[in-house]
Amino acid sequence: MFKKLISILLSVIMIFGVFTISFATDSDSGIIRFGADGKFKIMHVTDTHLEDFNVDDTVWALGKACDEENPDIVIITGDIAINNGNEAETKRIIGMLMNVFEQRDIPVAVTFGNHDSEVEGAMTREEVMACYNSYSCSVSVDDGEALSGCGTYNIPVLASDSDDVKFNIWVFDSGDYDDNGHYGCVMPDQIEWYKQTSDALAAANGGEKVNSVVFQHIIVPEIYDVLEKVNYPTLFAFPRIYSENEYYRFDPDNVNYGTLNEKPCPGYENYGQFDAMVEQGDVLAMFTGHDHTNAFGVRNQGIDIVNSLSTRYNGESFSSAYGYRIVEIDENDTSTYYTRVVHWYDFFTMEDVIDCIKNGNKEDLGLTFEIAFGGFWHSIAKSLYRFLGSVLTFRQVSYPD
Repeated sequence: MFKKLISILLSVIMIFGVFTISFATDSDSGIIRFGADGKFKIMHVTDTHLEDFNVDDTVWALGKACDEENPDIVIITGDIAINNGNEAETKRIIGMLMNVFEQRDIPVAVTFGNHDSEVEGAMTREEVMACYNSYSCSVSVDDGEALSGCGTYNIPVLASDSDDVKFNIWVFDSGDYDDNGHYGCVMPDQIEWYKQTSDALAAANGGEKVNSVVFQHIIVPEIYDVLEKVNYPTLFAFPRIYSENEYYRFDPDNVNYGTLNEKPCPGYENYGQFDAMVEQGDVLAMFTGHDHTNAFGVRNQGIDIVNSLSTRYNGESFSSAYGYRIVEIDENDTSTYYTRVVHWYDFFTMEDVIDCIKNGNKEDLGLTFEIAFGGFWHSIAKSLYRFLGSVLTFRQVSYPD
C-alpha cells in the first residue's frame, strides 16, 4: 500500500512538472498548442556549425526559410555555434542565430551535440544554455543537476481549443564523448526520466499514451538493425562505426526514404533508450542530426529512425545540398506524421534569381544566385547518383525524400 501511495504521489509530481513546462514555453501566452487549423509544424535545424565565416550566410538562409515555412516551433539539435573558448564571440554568433527567431516570434527549443562544449576553456553546456534562454523566443530547459547533460526535457503540445495535451515533443541531450573518446549517448537516468514522464502524461490523459516524437543529436545504435549487412566493401554500402569488415546499406525489405550518404555514427555504449521507447509505445519517430549528409528514415519496431541534413550554408561545394527538415502533425490524428526534407537547392532556384533581378533586390541576388547555380548541378548529380547506383548494383540505392 505504501509503495502504491508513493507511486501515485510521484505521478502527481511528474504531471505537475510536465504542465509547469507546458505553461512556460510560448512567448506570448505561455502555451505551445496546435493552430486553429489543427496543424502543428516543426522545423528541424541541426549541425549549423556556425563560425565567423559562415554565420551571415546561414542565418540569412534560415530567415528566408522561416518566412516561407512559418513553423510553430524550431528545434535545434546540437553542434550549433562553434564554442572555441572565446565567450564574447560565441555569444555574438548565438545572438545572430536567435535573432532570426526572436524577430519572427518563433519558439525555439535547443539541445546539444558533441561540438557544443568540447574545447577546453570553452563555455560549459549550462553557460551556453543560459545564453540561449536569455532570448524570449527560447523554450529550452536547463534540467540542472537532475539529469545527465544539459537540455533534456519535454514540450507538451496542447489542443487547438482546450488545455488537453494532444501531442508531446521529447528533447534529449545525447552527450558528447565517453571516457574513451567515442561518441556519447543518452544515459540511464535520462531514460528513467523519460519512462516516468511518459507514464505521467498517460495518467493525465485518462490512461492513454500521448503520441510523441524525439529530437536529439546522436542517432541510436538500433539504426544498424534495420540496414542490410554485407561483409565486404561494395558500392553504396558504408562501414559500420566501431566495427571491422561490416558494411551496411538500405534494406529493400524495410520501410525506407531518403538518401544514405555516409555511415551513421551512434554512441559506442547503449543503455536502452530505444528499447524503452518501444516498450512505452508513445514515440512515432526519432529525429537526429550529427551525420551531416544523411537525409533518410527507416522503420524499426514501429519507430522511424530519421536523420536530418546539416543546416549550415558555408559556400563550400556541398553546401547547397544541405538544408532542413519539416515535421507536421495533425491534431485529428496524432498517430502519424508527415515529414519532408528541404535542400537549399530546393529552396533557392533560378526562378528566385529572376525575381531578385525583376524586383531590383541586389541585397539577396548574389547569394540566391550562388545557391541556385550550385544547387542546379547538385540536383542533376543527385538524379545521376540514383540512376547509376540502381544500374550498377541492380538495387535501389536511395529513395524519395
